[in-house]
Amino acid sequence: MEKFQLSLLFKIIGIGSASGLVYHEDKIYIISDNSTFLYEYSIPTENLNKIALVENAQDNIVKKDKPDFEAIALKGTDLVLLGSGSTENRNMIFNYAIPTGKIQKNNIGVIYQKIKQEFAISDDELNIEGLIMDNNQIYFFQRGNGLKGKNAVIFSKDTPQNQQFEYVSIDLPTIKNITATFTDAILVEDKIYFLASAEDTASTYLDGEVLGSIIGRMDAKTLKVEFTQEISNTNKFEGLTLYKQSEKEIEFLLCEDTDSEILESNIYKLVLDKTK
Repeated sequence: MEKFQLSLLFKIIGIGSASGLVYHEDKIYIISDNSTFLYEYSIPTENLNKIALVENAQDNIVKKDKPDFEAIALKGTDLVLLGSGSTENRNMIFNYAIPTGKIQKNNIGVIYQKIKQEFAISDDELNIEGLIMDNNQIYFFQRGNGLKGKNAVIFSKDTPQNQQFEYVSIDLPTIKNITATFTDAILVEDKIYFLASAEDTASTYLDGEVLGSIIGRMDAKTLKVEFTQEISNTNKFEGLTLYKQSEKEIEFLLCEDTDSEILESNIYKLVLDKTK
């Protein structure tokens, strides 16, 4: 698949370092890896609502203290937000009920520890950047930007309280000789669409020079990668959500993490030709 269209759809003032998004009923729900707010943006009214996830929520938190929200998924009418697990204070999970506004907070550190032990992932290698929740099946997308450089899908068919995980290593292409690593993923029918970016760093903690981003698709049952396509040689896209689709085209919304403290975020539209 080579035919695609990438365009800037709009700029949202008030959000920095956007790291994930979900489109739902004319609204975009956005997380930031620097923040303890969930951001709700109404497309028709262009209104931004900031939902505090904790007391004294902040837009910009210093790197060593930030919860590092990197994954967000819709389960029914609830949003599930995850910390990346890349440091001890990045193990939080939040559930936000859209109809009621109810927020539940838990620590997913026990599950992350189980994953690390089962699959020999060191503390400084774990970096969960994508989450899919489909009925009782959960997919975690491990970003392989540590020293071992292993991208993987870690999944379970059970509930988080009684889970047995499986681990599938995924080979992704390079951009400028640097392997692309997962930054987000979503389920569309029986296919998983994913984003991956190449960043010149061997650390899950430290940022590096951004070399570009790709989109790809894999079969949800076999996890076999069916195609990848480079969509930028400058942007680090970290959020992906389904926007619209027809027989011929599928449209996504993307958000970009600029690794800065500037409180503005660009939302892009990516159109893929499904006939190619």
